[in-house]
Amino acid sequence: VRVVESGGGLVQPGGSLRLSCAVHGTSLPINDMGWFRQTPGSQRELVAAITDSGATNYTDSVKGRFAISRDNAKDTVRLQMNSLKPEDTAVYYCAARTTYGLGPYEYDYWGQGTQVTVSS
Repeated sequence: VRVVESGGGLVQPGGSLRLSCAVHGTSLPINDMGWFRQTPGSQRELVAAITDSGATNYTDSVKGRFAISRDNAKDTVRLQMNSLKPEDTAVYYCAARTTYGLGPYEYDYWGQGTQVTVSS
């Protein structure tokens, strides 16, 4: 299984970025997909997640600014990030899982991460 992310980069505060992720090679249906982020010396944080039925949840700091969406037919997930702040700077990881009953941070498949830097 390959998880391929794209869309990171450098953006000024207040700007927008869209991250995309595609999952290739699963033999089972994907239930949840999520975006996590991590900065040096910090634990990985769940930013947003979406179920196969479209239910979403977000960490408080991104509510109203970020939007997660997915295409079940293509096994893809996107994260639209608006009104970006310097504190959003991190490596962003895409994750997917086919296993049910896992904890919020327990995903089966992970991407390698894409850097998002918010700076003037």
